[in-house]
Amino acid sequence: MKLPFDGPATSGRQFINLGPDIASTILRTIEAGWVLALQSPDVNTSAGEVEITERLRDGMRQALNCERGELSKTMVVLPGTESRSRPEVLIPDGRTDIPILWIEIFFRFGEHDPHAIIECKRIAGDNTDLCREYVVEGIDRFRTSKYSGNHSTGFMAGYLIAGDANAAALGVNRYLNSKSCRDETLKLSNLISESWAWGSCHPRTTNSPIKLHHAFLAFAAV
Repeated sequence: MKLPFDGPATSGRQFINLGPDIASTILRTIEAGWVLALQSPDVNTSAGEVEITERLRDGMRQALNCERGELSKTMVVLPGTESRSRPEVLIPDGRTDIPILWIEIFFRFGEHDPHAIIECKRIAGDNTDLCREYVVEGIDRFRTSKYSGNHSTGFMAGYLIAGDANAAALGVNRYLNSKSCRDETLKLSNLISESWAWGSCHPRTTNSPIKLHHAFLAFAAV
């Protein structure tokens, strides 16, 4: 496991640079958690984002309890919580959907804040409003350092209420291109060679670029 501290500190916090093995473990835990979440009758395309996310979190926790891999035993799926983008912000200015903590990182470096954040959004490639929200209320929260300001890596889970992962990525990319962000478009993941996994990279004004891993999650076979 690549431990995360080989970058500059940000706003008095230690910079967290998760290695590809940890990023892959998070993605696979999202995948396994989603399979379990789908067993709940209230996880469907008509359900609200918060309700679906709660089921995904439950599924991820259950998956970790059943997993015997070394990395998964050091991973903790935390409840959603209010967050502060910088230490000097006294009133929370965000709410993270699924924060992740790594036991080894916590004990070795005493870093109490989440070590990875998963932002969750409903998405459909042919729905321009949802594609816009995926960027403005998802990707942009990482780009502006509202979330993961001291992280090199972030995660998004897209709930496919219609269409497939390819269509979702195309819709998001269409919006990014319309905002002259062609260098930030989503591409198939270089960690997991499956159609649901995508990746992107986005510049930040206060730190190095942030890499985002996108998991597009289908409610049924498409």
